[in-house]
Amino acid sequence: MPKAYAYTRYGGPETEAFIEVDRPSPGPGQLLVAVRAAGVNPIDWKLRSGYRRPGETGSPAFPLVFGSEAAGVVKEVGEGVTGFAVGDAVFGNTVAGGYAEYALLQAAVTAQVPDGLPFVDAAALPVAAATAYDGIRQLGLPRGATLLVTGAGGGVGVAALQIARALGLRVIGTASEGKKDFVEQLGAVHVLPGPDLASRVRAAAPDGVDGVFDLVGGDVLAEAATLTADRSKLITAGAPAQEVERLGGARVVRARTASVLEELARMADDGELMPYVTLTFPLERAGDALRAVEDGHARGKVVIEVAE
Repeated sequence: MPKAYAYTRYGGPETEAFIEVDRPSPGPGQLLVAVRAAGVNPIDWKLRSGYRRPGETGSPAFPLVFGSEAAGVVKEVGEGVTGFAVGDAVFGNTVAGGYAEYALLQAAVTAQVPDGLPFVDAAALPVAAATAYDGIRQLGLPRGATLLVTGAGGGVGVAALQIARALGLRVIGTASEGKKDFVEQLGAVHVLPGPDLASRVRAAAPDGVDGVFDLVGGDVLAEAATLTADRSKLITAGAPAQEVERLGGARVVRARTASVLEELARMADDGELMPYVTLTFPLERAGDALRAVEDGHARGKVVIEVAE
């Protein structure tokens, strides 16, 4: 039977285990994909810890397979799906987990993998890069404007820096000293996080910042909010809606469409957007891959590779 990596109850790493699952069958609007790569994101361990997405109700049916994004080869096409065929290389958002040999994808949030793009890179796009893309578009800053990205060294931040630069923005990114060279390599001005962040940002941008894309929340978000007079240009993917709304800003509004993934694939294929997959693990080491993200020390993206 196919293998998957799941959590059996809410809690810490002790709840994780490999399980055997039936090969799923695609329902209407779905694709069955033989997974070749699955992205690892902070939301994966947060869900295991008991975090509930806004609007979720009821009790989950454990075990739950980890993973919200995957790339692979189409094996079956569900009813009503057009534009995809068996054998296509695709990537997208999973229906019920991607740390597995097989996964279901929603066709409406799935795109073709360009011929020159590796599965590992494609699997890094649907969550972090798409969140970054949606956020940058939501801000709608004009060319030449200055954007502050907090938590710039992680998966969303790395993508946000690149997308913003591709759109002609000047970017300031906060990240640890160990990620300074990495942030500057992406064309951003590096600023250290920590107490009195605002003064360091003002030193780097004497004319102020035109927008803030927060990926941290808490005190960082609160201090970053003081740097922009127009709070409609304050967005977060690192804090709950109530927290940012109190400051006059908003959560990133996710589009979750195939057209966004297609644009990200084009950018990655053209070299405008590097997924920066810095660590890969085989499926057999899915737990290690998750620890690399949960410990908070990974820069860029972590991806699990699944053998054919």
